[in-house]
Amino acid sequence: MRRIYFLAPDISVTKYIVDELLLARIEERYIHIIAKRGTPLEDLPEASLLQKSDFIPDVKQEVALGRTAGILTGLVEVALPSTAPVIAVEILLASALAGAGVGAWLSGMVSVSAWNRKIKELESAFEAGEFLVLMMYERIR
Repeated sequence: MRRIYFLAPDISVTKYIVDELLLARIEERYIHIIAKRGTPLEDLPEASLLQKSDFIPDVKQEVALGRTAGILTGLVEVALPSTAPVIAVEILLASALAGAGVGAWLSGMVSVSAWNRKIKELESAFEAGEFLVLMMYERIR
């Protein structure tokens, strides 16, 4: 999923942009608005916590890192002379799954509490009263 970010100076321009996107047949579920905390968005689609944070990319990255760490741990276990060859595959699989699970859980806990890096850079614009229009779309292959 790709994202397009752009700033709008006030709520009337933001509404106009959202209306034009809807007229261009972009579904409302792909349009999200972010503003300074406490700013009424009226009928505009507000971004959820998942859109405001780096949750999904972070979890994907940490699952891969955790899985790799788990496999490496499993290889060390298998290398020990007391491990039977039949059990080696189970150890590798269990270690990879445990590492992926722990990586996903930890990264999810951290990334939900932090803003998306790109959005964090625009914090001064929010304080100035601007609105961020976030549009998500599938990448065409």
